[in-house]
Amino acid sequence: MAELTLEVVTPEKRLLSETADEVIVPGFHGLFGVRPGHAPLLSLMEAGVLTFRRSGTTQNYFVSGGFVWVAENKVLVLADQAEEVSEIDVAAAQKRREQAEQRLKGMSADDVQFERESATVRTEAARMAAATRR
Repeated sequence: MAELTLEVVTPEKRLLSETADEVIVPGFHGLFGVRPGHAPLLSLMEAGVLTFRRSGTTQNYFVSGGFVWVAENKVLVLADQAEEVSEIDVAAAQKRREQAEQRLKGMSADDVQFERESATVRTEAARMAAATRR
C-alpha cells in the first residue's frame, strides 16, 4: 500500500517528518482527510487537531493555523505553532486566554490590537479543546 510523507514545520523548527496512511487536517472550512493518491491541494488551516494514522496507531498534534500543501503523496504542514497534544499545558493556555479576554474588554473592534487578541482567545480555546482529546 502506498504511504504519505508528512512533514510539520513551524517557523522555529521541523517538528515532524513521518510516513502515514492517512492525515486529517483542520482546514479553513472544516476537517478533511488525505490518503495516498489525493489530488493536489493548497489550503489554509484553522487552529485545531492534526491527526495522522500509521499501521493502526494514531498521533495528534495541535496546530494554531497556517497552510497545508498536498501533492504526490506528500503532506507539508506549515504551521504558525504546533505541539503534540499530550504536551499541552492546559493551565498555561487558560491563563493566556483569560489575559487576552481581559485586554479585549477595554478595546473596540476598531482598535489595532483587537483582531490579535481575538485570535489569541480562539487559539487558546482550541488548544484547550485539543488537550481533552488525549
